[in-house]
Formats: sequence, structure tokens, C-alpha cells
Amino acid sequence: MPNDPTADLANHTAPQALTVATRAPAEWFTVIPTKIGVVPVLSLLPVIPSPLAETSAVALEWSRLREYLAGKTVSPLGRAWVTALEPSGDRGWIDQQHQRTQEIRTMLVAGGSFTFHGLFDPTTLLDKARIEGSALEGLEIASLLAVVERVAAWHTLIDGAHDAPRYNWPSISALSAPLLEYDLAPLLRLLRGKIEPDGSLSDDASPALRGIRKAMERQHRAIEESLRRAARQFREEGSTQSSTEDLITIRGERFVIPVKAEFKRKVPGVIHGSSSSGQTVYVEPLETIEQNNELVRLLDEEQAEIHRILVVMTGALGQNATAIHLGSAILAEVEAHTARARFAMELNCNRPIFGAEIALTAARHPLLELRMKAGHREAEAEGPAPTPVPLTILLPPDAKQLIISGPNTGGKTVSLKTLGLLALMAQAGVPVPAEEAKLPLFSAIYADIGDAQSIERNLSSFSAHVVNVDRISRVADAASLVLLDELGSATDPEEGAALAVAVASHFLALNAWCAITTHLTSLKVYAANHAGVLNAAVGFDQYTLSPTYELRLGVPGASAGLNIAARLGMDPTIIENARANMTTQTADIGAFLDQLHAQLSAAATARETLQQRERELSRERAKLEVEGRIEQKARTRELEVKLNSLISDFEYQLKETVKAIDDKTVSQKIARDSALRMTRLRREFSEQFNSTVVAHNTGADKKDPAAQPHIPRGIKVGDLVKLKSLGRQARVDRLIDEKTYEVSIGPMKMRIDRADVAEVESVKVITPLEAARKRGGITIQTSTSGDSDYMASEINVIGRNAEEAQDEVERFLDRAFLAGLPRIRIVHGTGMGVLRRTLREFLRKHPHVTTVTEPAHNQGGQGATEVELRQ
Repeated sequence: MPNDPTADLANHTAPQALTVATRAPAEWFTVIPTKIGVVPVLSLLPVIPSPLAETSAVALEWSRLREYLAGKTVSPLGRAWVTALEPSGDRGWIDQQHQRTQEIRTMLVAGGSFTFHGLFDPTTLLDKARIEGSALEGLEIASLLAVVERVAAWHTLIDGAHDAPRYNWPSISALSAPLLEYDLAPLLRLLRGKIEPDGSLSDDASPALRGIRKAMERQHRAIEESLRRAARQFREEGSTQSSTEDLITIRGERFVIPVKAEFKRKVPGVIHGSSSSGQTVYVEPLETIEQNNELVRLLDEEQAEIHRILVVMTGALGQNATAIHLGSAILAEVEAHTARARFAMELNCNRPIFGAEIALTAARHPLLELRMKAGHREAEAEGPAPTPVPLTILLPPDAKQLIISGPNTGGKTVSLKTLGLLALMAQAGVPVPAEEAKLPLFSAIYADIGDAQSIERNLSSFSAHVVNVDRISRVADAASLVLLDELGSATDPEEGAALAVAVASHFLALNAWCAITTHLTSLKVYAANHAGVLNAAVGFDQYTLSPTYELRLGVPGASAGLNIAARLGMDPTIIENARANMTTQTADIGAFLDQLHAQLSAAATARETLQQRERELSRERAKLEVEGRIEQKARTRELEVKLNSLISDFEYQLKETVKAIDDKTVSQKIARDSALRMTRLRREFSEQFNSTVVAHNTGADKKDPAAQPHIPRGIKVGDLVKLKSLGRQARVDRLIDEKTYEVSIGPMKMRIDRADVAEVESVKVITPLEAARKRGGITIQTSTSGDSDYMASEINVIGRNAEEAQDEVERFLDRAFLAGLPRIRIVHGTGMGVLRRTLREFLRKHPHVTTVTEPAHNQGGQGATEVELRQ
């Protein structure tokens, strides 16, 4: 396409009729019957594979929920997609829908968004655009341009995701992949900026149109100037209608001036009609006739050019009809997934899992929760909005039937509707409001809920229920979900009970999934005596006589009708008479159920109390352990300080004794030998002290295995190991076998057993680049360890005087020798050389030192001293 967008329409000609084969996935196609058979048509509405045989949508309020979901869309196309959504029995389609909704939800949580404003069903306009030579109106083209803008924006988002994924949405990418085969950029360049908001073409629609309109403007000015001259002349003669101003008007697309009727013959020109009163005629003067003719010609040229441009635009839309239609179908579904994702975020919904059991954990009825939130907002109440009491419904694969009993207003019908509606949502690809939802894949969902009385069919409530249950019993199968509310009611209790048990047995024999609410004792006994059937009771507080709306599995519930009647204020005499009229068996059963639920409540309370006490004990135990460890560490630290003080005093006295000896050679030898012996004794004492601390902490003596050091494992070449036998640190040079290693201590090599290793330090060698960055060009090999007692191998005394530096080096030398370091490095700087000479002279005489050397120039030179220690 050319770079100048105005040239696109200037040189564009009307296209020929095209037949474009769409490459959309089969899931978007439906078929329509025609005289020649069936024709595949790309549908902008959901094509539901394997729709359920029946969903009882009215009883379960599926349409109300669907309308709420549709309210979260912004375009007519997205709303139509959602309102056409139905549950499916196709597992692949259902999983695909849930996956796409989850991916869009992830995008929204990450702060992403996409606007769907302007989308509508373009089918009719695109069909018209495909007709050769047809021209859509400007507003129609503008509306299609809005759709193209949305489709192109989605194309860009998806195409960018392929190169540099912004969101993890493989299923959405697969949905949109067919759109990437089309390029709508040339069409956008052709249409953008050409149509005004009122549907007219802008001057930039084409160079020819711009030129025609400029010529029309010049012609307008010329005609107006000519008419003003004529009007002034006629006004001076008293022939015009007004004597104060030049009046110019338009009659039949021609510029004219108003003239008094009595002077019409005095004004040379063509009369183009008169006013309603007949006192004024509109005259086109002779001198402007040619000018008006030229203007009319320009108007015709303008209309012709406008028509040509509209034909070109229409033809371009027709050529891209397949891409536009395909993009609209994709965005319709994407917006539907966006609506479902926003709904899931609002109610904290989760994706269901399909299997061989019904397991709803903390499930809520979505419409009930939405109603409660709406009431909270209308009341402008503070705090979070209330939510329904969550339900937990469990039916394992070996139990296909659930009998729910309990008092009126306790939530039995809500439990049925919650189960049914969540099953519909799950199979329609909508996340469900539950912490966890496991459901079978149902082929149909049948519900008999509410008052089914029909005056038109002359059916009572009982008759209508019987007709509906009979129909369900004939069509349900093992893959069906059957929901029956108040089975066996509205007739004689004994006959109703017998019929209810027979119906429940029928569905149990069919192996259909079934949930039944009842007040009939016979059904509660039936559930207790038949395998595959579970009792469940809705909660009821016997003290406040109010429902708790909880569902307890495994026990039947009492109806509590008399208690509820009493709470509602019925005459106590009537209540007492009613209790007296109850049979002994019925009263005993009611009392037993009341006692059972009381025991269950007490057990739940006791269990919660016990769990709370266990949590408190755990916290106290952890607190005591922490405090005990802190106290032990403090005592150990205090003992170490005292022992170090005693050893220091002993060393000082020993040195003073040696100094008192007159023979210098003997005194030096004694000093060196005593220093070595003191070092060895200090190390042995330190090991014994540590062993004693371990024995004290574990409650064992030193010979107990719990008090012995742990044998390290995972030793590798290059590690530094501390030897128990020598109390020194050695480097591992070679692994001979799993239990034997070759190690080196300075120039000496030896073999050791793994049991002789007390601890291991992994060695990390710092590269010259790292060393230069950290220490100004000096490369140092150091050991790293998680031990807080780790000993560095270098000391820096730059800036100290000779006496201070010697004291620091002496202390550092003792610690290094005790730690078993083979060598150390002293950084003292160059300066005047006084510090270097003093330290080196001191080091050469020190009993722990074997050699004193100066490192290479690139490793410090005269600014450092390397010292080899005795091993």
C-alpha cells in the first residue's frame, strides 16, 4: 500500500465479487438448512457441542445467572454470546472453556485489560459489502471501522504475545491463532481519518474530493459577492425585501435574493419560488446563473466522488469480510470469558474438577450471595458484605443418593438449588463459588422444585409434581442428576411416604445421581437402611429455634415444625394439643434426632476446644525451648570468658617466669616450647569443653553417642577438614574410596579415615578479577563456611604505628595458629618501610612462624608479608 493514505482512495477501484474460504476452527461453525442441503456458517454465538438433554434451567434459575454474567459485558456481541451460553456434555469443550476463562482471569489479576467497545454483529453489513458495486453509508462504514479497530488491536496483542509472551495463555493464543493469517493494517490505513462522526466524508478522503470542495468554496464566495452587489443595487431601487442588510438565501441548491413581489419584473433573473404569504419572490439574478450552474456541477462532482469513495471503502471491507467476521467471532468469545473471569474474581470462584464423585466444599449459591451483597450496598452498611453460610455436599462414588431433611426455612431447597446450579455452571464453562468442587459429567439435570400447580392444565400441586416426577423417571439414566424437593408432600402422609420411598428406590436402581429433600420419617429410615444412600440434615439451633443453614452429612434432621410454630407466636394451647396428638413413636424419633444433633454440636465444640488447647501448648513449648537455648548460650559464654581469663593469667605468669631466667638461649627455647605446649593444651581443652557442653545439652555423658560429633558426609576434593587425631586442619587432595581420603597439611601428605574428620569447610577460590575488585588488585584464596567462628587468613594494619601493629599481628598470629591455618598474609603498606622492617623482624623470631617471605610485585610486593606457620 502507498505511504500516503489519501492516495489509497484516489487510485482504488471497486473490487470484484470475492469468494473467500474462511480458515476458522470447526468449533465456530454451525449449519443451516437450505434448498440444496446444509451450508456451514461461521457463527458469532457459541456452538455448544453435546448440549445436555435437559437442564431444568427455570427451576434452577440458570437464565438469571446468565443475565448477570451478560451484564458484565460492554458490547452487544459479547452480551449475545453470553446469553446464548448453555451447559454441554462434551468434556473437551468444557475443559477448554474453563482454561480460557482461567487465562483471562490471570491476565486481569496481573493488571491487563482489553476494551470491547464498538463490537456488534457485522454479518448484515459485511454481506452487503460483498455485493459488487455496492456502497455502504458513512455511518455504517464508521461502525464497521470500530469493529476493525478492535480486531486489529487484538491481532496486535496476540501477535506480540507470540514474540515476547506477556501473559501465559496458550489456549487463548490457540483460539486467536487463525486471525494471525490476516493483515488488517492496509484496511485501517484506507479507512482511518476519512469519515466524520456524523457519517460524512472528510476532505482528506481523497485528493480529488479535497480539490472539488476547495473549488466549491471559491465558487460560493464568488456567488455571494455577486449577489451582494445585486442586492445593494436592488435595495437602492427599493425592490428587495429588506432595506437594512443584504439577504442571500438558497432555494433548490441555488443562491437567490428575496425581492418584493411587486418589483419582480424589474429584477432581471430567474424566479425560484415565493414565500408562503406571496409577498416575496426569490430571484436568481442573470449575472449569477452561470456561477450557480458551475456550483451545481461541482456539487454533482462531489457526490460522484463521495459515491466512488464509499464504493471503494465498501469493496475493501468486503474483501476483508472474512477476517472481520473471524475477528468478531473471536472477540465475542474472549469478551464472554472476560465476563466470566470478572464474575469469578467477584465471588472468589474456582475451576471445577470432573470425576466420579460429588464433593462441594464451602459452596455458596451465587445468586443468593449477589443478592446479599446488593442489599449491603443499598443499605450503605459498613464493613464487608455478608455471604451465605457455605455448604459442604459429599457423595462418594459408592453413594449416589442424598436424602436431606430438617426444619422448614433451614436451607434444604437452597442446598438442592446450589448443587444443581453449580453443576450447570461447571458444564457451561463458568467457575463455581466453592473452595473446591468435584462433580461428575452429567448428561442431563432434572429438577422438580417449587410449586408446580397448573390451573390451565387443571393440575393440583400434588398432581403436577407426580406428572413431572413420572416424566423424569422415564428419561433419567445413570449419568443424570435428579433433584427432587419435598418428595411425597401435598397428599396423605402415609401414601406420600410410600410413594416417596418407591420413587427414591427407582432412581437408586437406575444408579442415577439423586438429591431429595423431605420431612418424611420413612425416607430417613430408607436412607439409613440402603447402601448407596446418605442422610443429611440442615442445621437448627434448638435454643434459639432458628436455622443455621449448615448441612451435616450422615445424620437425618428433625422437622421441628412445632418448635418453629411456637417461635412464630402460635397460641401455646394449640402447640400443647399438637404435641399431645403426636404418636409415641413420632415423639421418640423427634426426641432422638434432637438429642443426636445436640451431641454432634457438643462434639464439634469439644473438638474445636481441644484443637485450640493443642495450639496453645505448641506455642508455649516452642517459647520455653527458645528461652532455654538463650539461657544455655549465655551460661556457656560466661564460662568461656572466665576460663579464657584464667588461661591468660597463667600465660602471663609463665612469660614473666621465663623472662626472669638469665640465660637468653635457654629462655628463648623455654618460651618457644611453652608457647607450643600452651597452644596444644588450649586446643585440647577447647575440644573437651565443647564436648562437655554437648553432653550437657543432650543430657548424656561424653561417651554417649548423642554427645559425639556427627561424622560429616559429602566430602569432596578441595574441602578443608579438621582432624580429630591432630586437632589440625587439612586439605583434601584425593578420594581414595568412600571412607579413606588423602589430605595435606602444609608440605606433609597423609591418609586418613572418614571417622577422623570432625568438621568440613567448603573452599571457594576467588578469581583474580573478583580479588582485584575487592582488595585493590590482590588475589586471595579464602575459605567460606557457615560457622560463625570462621577465621580469616589476612590482616590489614595500614595506619598503625609499629607498637600497635605488632600487638595486633601477635594476637592475630595466635588465633591463626590455634585455628590451624597453614599461612597468613599481613598487609602493612610501603611508606617509609619502618612498619615492614619491624613486623618482619618480629615474625622471624616468633615460635609459630617457619618462613617469612615477600609476595610478588603483582600481589602486593613490599606492601605485604606472607607468613608460613608451623604445623
